Amino acid sequence: MTDQTERSRTDAGPRGAGRPHAVRRARPATGPRPLPVPRPLGEVRRWPRTFAHRLTAPLPGVRALARLAREGLLRPSDRALHTIPELPFAPGPLPTPGPGAVAVTWAGHASWVIRVGGLTVLTDPVWSRKILGTPARVTPVGVRWEDLPRVDAVVISHNHYDHLDVPTLKRLPRATHLLVPAGLAAWCRRRGFTRVTELDWWEAVELPAPEGGVVRFDFVPAHHWSKRGLTDTCRSLWGGWVVTAPQTVGEGPARRVYFAGDTGYGHWFAEIGDRYPGIDLALLPIGAYEPRWMLHPVHTDPEEAVRALGDLGARRMAPMHWATFLLSAEPPVEPLHRVRAAWEAAGRDREDLWDLPVGASRVLEAP
Repeated sequence: MTDQTERSRTDAGPRGAGRPHAVRRARPATGPRPLPVPRPLGEVRRWPRTFAHRLTAPLPGVRALARLAREGLLRPSDRALHTIPELPFAPGPLPTPGPGAVAVTWAGHASWVIRVGGLTVLTDPVWSRKILGTPARVTPVGVRWEDLPRVDAVVISHNHYDHLDVPTLKRLPRATHLLVPAGLAAWCRRRGFTRVTELDWWEAVELPAPEGGVVRFDFVPAHHWSKRGLTDTCRSLWGGWVVTAPQTVGEGPARRVYFAGDTGYGHWFAEIGDRYPGIDLALLPIGAYEPRWMLHPVHTDPEEAVRALGDLGARRMAPMHWATFLLSAEPPVEPLHRVRAAWEAAGRDREDLWDLPVGASRVLEAP
């Protein structure tokens, strides 16, 4: 059992439910706390039987699911489905960033191709046309698999089918580094992967960067949950990742990208921002949010995503978790309109909203 597990048991409970929106806290004058020492790659670890004490809101019960079906709120209306052709899709070539820079390409949903330090990293890769329990994707994958460079590492946020896709993982060499939440390594090793590292919240690992130095991966909390079968609810952890590029000698702070995975809005964003100051780009979910009475604890809506960006202290935001799989009842294009309106209402610089079409890329140049 880890220190994080022991600490979480003392403050367990639905802290995210019914609380006012988090307010960005001023950092102490002494500066941010030191980052944790990286853990060994491939470490075999033991975990508690459940991570249910990490939940920040109760999971919906049978009555909530029955209400959802009764009200017909499982999918967008037929009228809204006619807007699917308006979803942005503009695939292009993968950029090759220079030293100290980071390139991100949106493949759709929560799948990104991140090129950093000479490494190619995939987040929650789902290249399948269809996943269990949902209709087929409504936009193609933004990057053809055969156009990918060699994949050096994969980061997984949690084990839901739209984030952990077996057919996609089977395409990878079994020596690919898999960085996964606590409790998920055994699942990966049973599928033949030999370089699997699982982390608790606030833990990190480093991978050597071909360009020199290391790329650091920190696993951070999220307001979500996990489940893949009938009997494994919350048996593995869930979270996001902070990816830090190698330090460029003689330049400013290394570039830092935050990948939120799946999450609702809550207090964790401010704490992540306190521990990891200077986030250059936040990849934040803006879709799968209706009905709010059901999905508020686990999926941010567009306005909450913009608010979370402020809590993080991040400058740029790239929306994700929309325009790919229709997982909830909002109209398909609505998340884009709402996030743009929320961004303008917040008075943020329009150039810092990277509202990419599926398949498009942007580059964070070296500082």
